[in-house]
Amino acid sequence: MKSTKTSRKFNGRVNEFFTRNCSVQFFMTWISPAKSFGRREFFTLESLFKAHPKGCLIILSKTLDSPSGIMIFRPLVELGYRILAVTPDLCLLFENTPAASWFIDLKNGKKDPGKVPLAQNLSNLMRLAVLYKYGGVYLDTDFIILKDFSRLRNSIGAQSMDANGNWTRLNNALLIFDKSHPLVYKFMEEFALSFDGNRWGQNGPYLVSRVVEKVISMKIKDHNFNIMPPRAFYPVDWIRIAGFFMKFNVKNDSRWVETKVLELNKKTYGVHLWNSQSSNVKIEQGSIIDRLVSTHCLNSKDHHESHHDQNHYPTKDVA
Repeated sequence: MKSTKTSRKFNGRVNEFFTRNCSVQFFMTWISPAKSFGRREFFTLESLFKAHPKGCLIILSKTLDSPSGIMIFRPLVELGYRILAVTPDLCLLFENTPAASWFIDLKNGKKDPGKVPLAQNLSNLMRLAVLYKYGGVYLDTDFIILKDFSRLRNSIGAQSMDANGNWTRLNNALLIFDKSHPLVYKFMEEFALSFDGNRWGQNGPYLVSRVVEKVISMKIKDHNFNIMPPRAFYPVDWIRIAGFFMKFNVKNDSRWVETKVLELNKKTYGVHLWNSQSSNVKIEQGSIIDRLVSTHCLNSKDHHESHHDQNHYPTKDVA
């Protein structure tokens, strides 16, 4: 039987939480066990709240909406930061959106979930539905936030651009949209129409690229949104992210680190860490990521990791 806390309606818990004076409404999803929410993910939370001390964060997660989750987030809650893990009610969340019929077909066995983990594709859809119904900022748990987002509206980040400055791929790891935005509705429509559970990215980063390209080509005027350059959220590509974790001893390389850190602090809102590529890479002292964590996370001391401790629970002295 569900506890009283988790049996309360999802919509009620979200609305009650956001009735507080929130400078920005943030959402994340967490589909893994609670115990795997580690130090790397906590960096994202620390940097988010350092940049947005009056921000409110809801994490859609069954595993973190638990006593274990309460223990993980206690250091931040005790400091007055507003964070809540909520078990998503998918039927309610997808209700009255293009996602509803897709989800019903999936539950009734009429939709092949494919070989890509279904939880991953549900995360792709959940972020769209929660932005459409409530508005705010969705971000993955592998970012270091450098700047306040409160002035950003209806924005999506380009992951890459060509030599002429035209975007070549967008990404859905960070999305900023008002409630009921028509572009987010179109994202959900595309998800339901073109779902393929056997192709990685088809229902996520490739989806937002397809839809935006179509909207631009059709010159639809009521879809007011901004495409931000790679330096905003994806200043380093996934194939080069490991270099941001490395310490350089050569003088010229050290100068490059210094220059890069200054550039990021000036031009970048958040650095995507591409956890799929970097989760096992140690943060070396003096590296770009080390410098950013030292400056932009609430806890600037003792943040270096080993391969063995980076996924352990944060303890009370984290924050």
